[in-house]
Amino acid sequence: MPDPLSWDLDGRNWPNRDASRFIQSAGINWHVQVLGSGPVVLLVHGTGAATHSWRALAPMLARHFTVIAPDLPGHGFTSTPAPERLSLPGMARALRDLLRALDMKPDLAVGHSAGAAILMRMSIDGDLPALGIVSVNGALLPFRGLASHIFSPLAKLMVLNPLVPRLFAWRAGDSAGVERLIEGTGSKIDATGIAHYRQLVSNPSHVAAALRMTANWDLSPLLRDFPKLRANVVLVVGGKDLSVPPDNAFEVEKLLPVAVVKYLHGLGHLAHEERPEEIEKIAVGLARSIGVLPAAGS
Repeated sequence: MPDPLSWDLDGRNWPNRDASRFIQSAGINWHVQVLGSGPVVLLVHGTGAATHSWRALAPMLARHFTVIAPDLPGHGFTSTPAPERLSLPGMARALRDLLRALDMKPDLAVGHSAGAAILMRMSIDGDLPALGIVSVNGALLPFRGLASHIFSPLAKLMVLNPLVPRLFAWRAGDSAGVERLIEGTGSKIDATGIAHYRQLVSNPSHVAAALRMTANWDLSPLLRDFPKLRANVVLVVGGKDLSVPPDNAFEVEKLLPVAVVKYLHGLGHLAHEERPEEIEKIAVGLARSIGVLPAAGS
């Protein structure tokens, strides 16, 4: 396994560093950021990202909530578990164990891309007591058509070759290459965000975990279990998302009676980094509507 990121070196300028702590849980050394006070909100990033993606949103939410934001297993500064645990049920169980170690019970949860799927899996399984979930460009439906026959098998082949993460990381160390990756999501983010993504994708250990997660990912059981979901869900959609088709959210809305779509014009897959104040407004509004926060003006 390649060397992971070093907190003492790579984490020196990490966003919201003062809120960081390291927690041991079920064989994983977690990097977690905790800030604010009040009802608890859990933030779960997507594949290939880390807590830096909440750099602006977390302090905004901390004005209303106790914010918990972990790096997922193998991502950022969290250690990498056995390969089979880098799956949707594996990640969901790992987060359940982390919450128990923290003795925290989220009242609300916000998930980006694959992070939204993890939160829904936890909620369905009874491992997330949150009354509301905000899905930001949630990757919630399986690949279809030709893509279903290409992407997952390709990821499986890639993780079997130990040279692939190193090659990818070497190529991604180029600044222009990272900017092209971000542009490919339909988003435009600040220089700080681009610098931290470059830092992540230049590390073979982080890349290997993201590839393994992709190879292990299977959304079909979650799709079958959608009728069991009881939490109120807001499906935030960036109209310019090039990673997850925006129409997917409207399909999910039909499957989830508890869901509503919030369409954000002009934003891409990283909508929470482009316009964090919009996501804060949606999260606070949901929290007020379900009684997690007092009604406005009260």
